[in-house]
Amino acid sequence: MAKLVRTADGRSGWVTDGGFVPVDDPLAALERGGTPAADAAVPDNLVLPLDPPEVWCAGVTYERSRKARAEETLVQDVYSLVYDADRPELFLKDAGGRRTVGPAEAIGVREESTWTVPEPELALVLGRAGRIVGATAGNDVTSRDIEGANPLYLPQAKVFAGACALGPVILTPDEWPAEFEIRCRIVEANGTVVWEGETSTARMKRSFDELVSWLVRDNPVAPGTVLLTGTGLVPPDDVALRPGQRVEIEVTGIGSLENPVCAASDLLPKERSSTNV
Repeated sequence: MAKLVRTADGRSGWVTDGGFVPVDDPLAALERGGTPAADAAVPDNLVLPLDPPEVWCAGVTYERSRKARAEETLVQDVYSLVYDADRPELFLKDAGGRRTVGPAEAIGVREESTWTVPEPELALVLGRAGRIVGATAGNDVTSRDIEGANPLYLPQAKVFAGACALGPVILTPDEWPAEFEIRCRIVEANGTVVWEGETSTARMKRSFDELVSWLVRDNPVAPGTVLLTGTGLVPPDDVALRPGQRVEIEVTGIGSLENPVCAASDLLPKERSSTNV
């Protein structure tokens, strides 16, 4: 099984059943595809496998997500309408990697949000002309109370420091299962499980190709862009992320994406002192 990874020392390469094969250009390697031979040891300490120029998200692609969004918003018909419409919900999550982290890096919670949740999703990696060249695990961290107050607040509910996590590997399409099983757990620092759930991409209303076709329509999408395909796992109303917890997302064939939780403000770049300006 061919998986593309990047290690903490900056090396990118294929992890196969035989070992690790380094590559100079991870996106070009994904474009070529295939399963190379290998004879080196499998590395550990994996980090964000690719630096996407943009991260996009699709919303309301599962029935569970439609119900949850309809329950949380004051405008009850908005999410039901988009679930049944030809046009999907698509929105920009990140650009330039400013808000996206990899395995073991912290995800953030907005200071003014009282109801932030993980949204575990399958994330597609796109090559030239929007061709799907891989898949990884993704977390579309969301402030549900902000989104629920008014759908026009969606960017503020979705875009903030540490609002997206991706990894740990990119699995090539020729190695994909018929459907991806997705599991998620929220765990306290002492190991207590706060919430856990599981779903499958078999429950998606829209296909991967359909979502990508809408994303690239009259839209210049750069190679290496990532599209998160929506969540079918929504924690109950009494569960909210807080600093000190950990989110674990496991996806068939991809592995486990684990991230500690902290305040989003702690992830902002530190301002330079006046003496260094």
